[in-house]
Amino acid sequence: MWSLLLMGLAGLLVGGAISFRQQKSPRWLQIVFYVLAGMSLLAAYLLTLPAS
Repeated sequence: MWSLLLMGLAGLLVGGAISFRQQKSPRWLQIVFYVLAGMSLLAAYLLTLPAS
């Protein structure tokens, strides 16, 4: 369940980064959104791993 929510959040963050690119926002803001999206996808993947 949490992994689905995190993947949805990653999608929203990537969409925000693309929107900021179209608005000619600062480059660092776009990078922050992409990094947060990547961290969200990584967290979603780690939640799917079996607990040992």
